[in-house]
Amino acid sequence: MISSNVPTSRHHGAPKHGDALLAGLIRCKRCGPKLILRSSGMESHIPRYSCSRAWMDNGGAHCIAFGGLRVDDAIEEALLGVVGPGAAATAAAKGARERRDQVRDALSRDLEAARYAADRAFRQYDAADPANRLVTSELEARWNRALAHAAEVEAKIAMHDAAMPSPLADPASLGVLASNLKTVWDAPTMDARLKKRSVRTLIHEVVADIDDAASEIVLMVHGVGGAHSELRLPKRRRGQRNSTSADIVQAVRQLVLIASDDLIAGLLNRNGRKTGNGNRWTRERVTSMRSNYHIPVFKPAEDGIEPWLNLGNAAKLLKIAPKTLRLAAEAGEIESIHPLPDGPWTRRSSARRTCW
Repeated sequence: MISSNVPTSRHHGAPKHGDALLAGLIRCKRCGPKLILRSSGMESHIPRYSCSRAWMDNGGAHCIAFGGLRVDDAIEEALLGVVGPGAAATAAAKGARERRDQVRDALSRDLEAARYAADRAFRQYDAADPANRLVTSELEARWNRALAHAAEVEAKIAMHDAAMPSPLADPASLGVLASNLKTVWDAPTMDARLKKRSVRTLIHEVVADIDDAASEIVLMVHGVGGAHSELRLPKRRRGQRNSTSADIVQAVRQLVLIASDDLIAGLLNRNGRKTGNGNRWTRERVTSMRSNYHIPVFKPAEDGIEPWLNLGNAAKLLKIAPKTLRLAAEAGEIESIHPLPDGPWTRRSSARRTCW
């Protein structure tokens, strides 16, 4: 593991905090070096893979380059398809059961042997002549030591059972969790390093090329077990934008005035909205979409006086109940805009703009 964590041409390097899934894993088919990870977009961190080693070392020409979001999405989809619900649940349940059983079985065998020794010592003591005090005294001492050893093993088993954590979930719950593996994978609390370690468990490396004639990104995925598969993805041409629907773009234009990219992604997912490629929204995808449509990033007011307020703050400002304010907006008594059905309300006035 220490050797693999060294970022050399032969090793992947340690997983970092960045969101690029294939950092250290993807290699250029044309010239061989690992692709360099860069960020593109104004005020954003959109991953982009490029082969620039020849240019950096000798001033040569650039080789290949392409955006990382679409490539990472394809690898995620392939990875989650391989790790099926049944396999994930069975492996988790089997691993937990084996870890619990190995030590418990060893202690049970020790207890069985100790009890047998105690029973044998008792039978020897019981069969001895009571008149021979020297022999019976020694046999009684052996019997007591055997009983003490059996009690000691029983205490170890009790301590082991008390110290062992309870199973994380029963097999049925593990099956439900495994069936929602994509939801767990896309959760905002999912650590990027854990994702990368999961990918490296199954994928040895990815060899990338560009089919200029078909305008496609060609990925040859080499699995750890020796399996190989080819993925072909359409390469976005210069100036081409993803097919995000106009209503989502309009909603983001409204939401960006009060919400960060993380919050906007959560609101879009809560309303069942998908990207142009049919994927769930993430912070990186919202950032990429904003960059394509030249939508500015959310920035808090420098003077601390926000021109846009949530429902609670707006109600405090007007000194009315939040429910009253929402009912008035829903009834059309107050001019307002609702970008998403399950999301904030937006109201514009002559003095200031207020968002609930």
